[in-house]
Amino acid sequence: MEEQIRWILKRRSIRRFQDRPVEEEKIKAILQAAMAAPSAANRQPWHFITVTDRDKLDQMADIHPYARMLKEAPLCFVVCGDPEEARSKNSGLSYWVQDCSAAMQNLLLGVSSLDLGGVWLGVHPNEEREKLIKDLLKIPHPIRPLGLAAVGYPQEEKVPNTYYREERVHREFFEG
Repeated sequence: MEEQIRWILKRRSIRRFQDRPVEEEKIKAILQAAMAAPSAANRQPWHFITVTDRDKLDQMADIHPYARMLKEAPLCFVVCGDPEEARSKNSGLSYWVQDCSAAMQNLLLGVSSLDLGGVWLGVHPNEEREKLIKDLLKIPHPIRPLGLAAVGYPQEEKVPNTYYREERVHREFFEG
C-alpha cells in the first residue's frame, strides 16, 4: 500500500536549493495543484504571489526569522487568503486559514511530485510578520498572508518518511 502513496511520503521539508530556476510550466502545475484543494463551501478564498526576484527573496529572508533558505531558493510562493471571501453565508464564520492551509499542502505535494523541494514557512498568525510581508509585497486589505513556500531544485536529499504513530489513532472514541 505504501507504494501508492510514496509521492506523498516523499514530501519533506527541503531547505537547501540548487542555483537553478524553476520552469514556468512547473510553476503553473504547482499552482493548479494548490487550487485543487478543498475549501469550505467551495469559497476558494486563496490568492498566490510567486516571487522570483532575487532582491525580494533576500528581503523576505531578512524579514522572516526562519526563512534564511530564501537566500538560496529561486522561487517563493506566498499563499494568501481573503477572510471576507471565505466567510460563510450561513454561519458568518471565515475558514480562510483552513482553506489556505489545504492549498499550501496541495502546493507542497505538487512541488514534491515534480521532483522539486520546498518548505512551508508560517506567517499567520504572527501579526508583525504578516504586516512586514504585506508591506513588502503590496498585499491589499483584507487579503492576509498565511505562509511562504520556499521552492527549488533540491541540493539535499531526504528519504521518504512517514511519521505514523499508532498511539495517535483512536477507534470509535478518544481513548487515553
